[in-house]
Amino acid sequence: MTSDLLLISLSLFAWGLGEGMFFLFQPIYLQQLGASTMTIAGVLSAFGLAMMIVHIPAGYLSDRFGRRPLLWAAWSFGLLATWVMALARSLPFFVIGMLLYGLTAFVSAPLQSYVTAARGKLSPGRAMTLTSAAFNLGAVIGPLSGGWIGDRFGLRSVYFVAAFIFLISLGVILFLRAQPRDGHDRDSPPANLFSNRRFFGFLTVAFIAMFVMYLPQPFTPKFLENVRGLSLGEIGMVGSVGSLGNALLNLTLGHFNAWLGFLLAQASVGMFALLIWRGDSTLWYAAAYFLLGGFRAARMLIFAQVRPLIHQAQMGLAYGITEAFNSMTAILAPLLAGYLYTHDPALVYPVSIGLILAAIFVSLIFTPRGTVISKQ
Repeated sequence: MTSDLLLISLSLFAWGLGEGMFFLFQPIYLQQLGASTMTIAGVLSAFGLAMMIVHIPAGYLSDRFGRRPLLWAAWSFGLLATWVMALARSLPFFVIGMLLYGLTAFVSAPLQSYVTAARGKLSPGRAMTLTSAAFNLGAVIGPLSGGWIGDRFGLRSVYFVAAFIFLISLGVILFLRAQPRDGHDRDSPPANLFSNRRFFGFLTVAFIAMFVMYLPQPFTPKFLENVRGLSLGEIGMVGSVGSLGNALLNLTLGHFNAWLGFLLAQASVGMFALLIWRGDSTLWYAAAYFLLGGFRAARMLIFAQVRPLIHQAQMGLAYGITEAFNSMTAILAPLLAGYLYTHDPALVYPVSIGLILAAIFVSLIFTPRGTVISKQ
């Protein structure tokens, strides 16, 4: 692992710890601030919209001006947004902070571009899953800590602790070295990215898969508290196991080629929905969240399959477009999940299982194996 990848991993570990303290509890805290089920669905959908609109500009800017300035900006903006959430005493102001935090998703394209360029002898997929695993190892501790603090001091106090941890993470990322911008032969420029039919064809398949994998997630913490009767501490423990699953499944699926790993990730999330639906104990719910780690691994494996489809000089923009497609799922899925939840809190899980099986079939048929990355 190169020194830059090590710095990114350390910083992401700290950020995963801080974010893990509050992110799982967002629907519960929104409910405590007075939001109804469909209001929560709308806020989560708006959060997804905030994420979506920043990815393409961020990818373009990282190609044009370099990746490191955007990484510094994203870390700083995330720290500011967390302070807004911590200081908010009403639902509208908290939602403002939450949406500001959603905008920090612009980090994704420059981060994955930076990791790809700094990977050394690692494959792109391996480098991405390793750094993602570092984030998730930090997030193993986060939900446990957040649930413990929330039970004793209230969920609002969790945001203050997370903001302090984010300050440490920012301090680490400031030591990253700049990277030269990727160029191309002026006499032989790459084809227009927006006319790349293989690229957008794959993104369509990836969007379907990510949508159905995200569908059972938004209301599960609320479901576990309100329907299954788990405490905040128990939900935090379940979330910590989920973060461990994120880390281990990233590392495990990163060893497979990206096409096969993507299929296994979808199957893993299908098992999550099944265990939440049919499980009857905290142990089963923890196992479900462990398997949910396939969702985060799937995101990294999508990037790994995109890389061979585009020119290196288009990497930032292509990754930004990829994340915009992924973020559309966070806009649409909470609305459908909220609609299903209002009819029957458990209904989203069998619906998700059926749709995930269909998505696996679509991936098998329409994702060309030629998109699998090499080890070069």
